[in-house]
Amino acid sequence: ACLLTFGGFFVFQIAEPEACDQMYESLARLHSNYYKLKYPRPRDTSFSGLSLEEYKLILSTDTLDEFKDMNKGMWKKLQEKFAPRSPEEKHKAWARALSRPRT
Repeated sequence: ACLLTFGGFFVFQIAEPEACDQMYESLARLHSNYYKLKYPRPRDTSFSGLSLEEYKLILSTDTLDEFKDMNKGMWKKLQEKFAPRSPEEKHKAWARALSRPRT
């Protein structure tokens, strides 16, 4: 029996020596990027057609924050803009609101 490990994660136990050799050669080709070198791509893209740089730009923290802000309604934006930051400020804001006479 032949026991192959690949990358420390995959373990193959194969009874036939010929099949073991074929599996080893196949794993060696994957590990050496044989197919990537044999069939080069004109440019590195994903299924969406975006490049790595475009993905980095889209997934950056600043861009994601902008998307979150775009999805918020006007009322939520105003609440966040004028909301007190610390617990003390929150307490003072509630005290002011409660102490105002209702009209």
